[in-house]
Order: sequence, then C-alpha cells, then structure tokens
Amino acid sequence: MTVIKPVFHHVTIKTSHLAEMVTWYEKVIGARVQFRDANNAWTTNDAANHRVAFLSTPALSDDPDKARHNGMHHCAFEYASFSDLISSYERLVGEGITPSFCLDHGLTISFYYKDPEGNFVELQSDNFGDWAKSSEFMRTSADFAANPIGYFFDPAKVAVAHRAGVAFKAIQQAIRANDYAPAVPPDLGIAM
Repeated sequence: MTVIKPVFHHVTIKTSHLAEMVTWYEKVIGARVQFRDANNAWTTNDAANHRVAFLSTPALSDDPDKARHNGMHHCAFEYASFSDLISSYERLVGEGITPSFCLDHGLTISFYYKDPEGNFVELQSDNFGDWAKSSEFMRTSADFAANPIGYFFDPAKVAVAHRAGVAFKAIQQAIRANDYAPAVPPDLGIAM
C-alpha cells in the first residue's frame, strides 16, 4: 500500500504559563489567537485554523530538570530569506527577546529562542534557498556528516555584518571560520 504523506499541521504545548506563552508566541512568530478560554488557546500565524496550541491545567508545573528528561527539544519556523531572519532577530531584540544560541547547520542558519516554558523555538532560513539543494547537501556533504550540529555564532556580530552589506556567502564562510563565534559556549538545553 502507498503511504499517503500528511503535511505537518500544528504543535500543542502543555503549559502552566498560558498568558505568557500566548504573548511570547504573538511576539516571536506573529501568532494570533483563534480561540482562548481560561485554560487553553489555539493560535495561528497563517491561514490555518491553528498552528500552535496551548493546554493548561492546575496540575501542571515547571520541570526544573527539563534538560535531563526526554521530550521535544524544539519546533522550527522558516523565513523565506536570510534578510528576513536577521530582520526578525533585530525586531525581537527590540522586544527584549534574544536567542539562546545560533547555529549554521550548513543547510540552514538557525536562531534558537527559549519560550516561557523552556521549549526552544528555531527561527531559520535555508542556506540554499531551495529545499532540493539543501536536502542534497544534507544527504551527501562530507562537511555535514562530520559536523551535523554545525557552527555556533554570535547573532549580534552577524547582524552587524549583514547591515554593513556583507554578502550572505561571506557571512557564512566567516561563521564557519569561527570569526563570529560566541564568547561563551551556549547552553543547548540538553544534558550532555
């Protein structure tokens, strides 16, 4: 039998911080509430009926040892271009929201933000501007096979270079040469 491949539709997050979560996702991905009651909210940032939902009950509580427990590490949203990604980064800095860490994965440039529950949200742009090309890179690149996590970078330094007119490929080469490396190794939110 042929597998009918569904398209990913939404993610639902359990939360004890409903109001904070709704506000954070509004700021970060432009989510708007489709429906909300005292314990739940369904939001979307496009034409879908919902993309990120939140379920809350009084029995839920924070997990102080979340990095050591199984669970989803992050969900991701993709921008059409590196310029859009940098523009979003700069807008969020203005809102007081900064990434926890940033990576050039080879196939994407990715900014990882932590929501009020400690879940990571990746905002990314495809380095090739073409999923077929980035998929081929992922399958066949010796560089990706040797380092699938990628290269950490300081987003403020990258944003300055971008604003100065440095071409994306030159920025990517500098990231890979560790010219924009962060001063302190980032916390990836996973026990090592």
